[in-house]
Amino acid sequence: QVQLVESGGGLVQAGDSLRLSCATSGRTFGAMGWFRQAPGKQRELVAVISTGGSIYYADFVQGRFTISRDNAKNTVFLQMNSLKREDTAHYYCARSPTAGAVNIQAYDSWGQGTQVTVSS
Repeated sequence: QVQLVESGGGLVQAGDSLRLSCATSGRTFGAMGWFRQAPGKQRELVAVISTGGSIYYADFVQGRFTISRDNAKNTVFLQMNSLKREDTAHYYCARSPTAGAVNIQAYDSWGQGTQVTVSS
């Protein structure tokens, strides 16, 4: 079983930056993904980083976010720059045993999430 604990969320202004962290324990081979869910909306994929190093970003990221991992610290990061009001959501870290997974159903372990609120 994989345990995931997110941190780093907060209240920021539009244009600011935040770095989210996901501390992991257990087996994290496969893919680690960041998802987000805004009130009244479905949870959506933000970015994925796989064991082999491949990375995927959702179209709305538009070069503003960077996903990375520190294997020595068992931590996955999401650096978010140029934040927009529409980035306001609860952000979740998740793990899939399948490398490169972009389908939410492929993720079997989830953290509790961290709230990101962007004010204009």
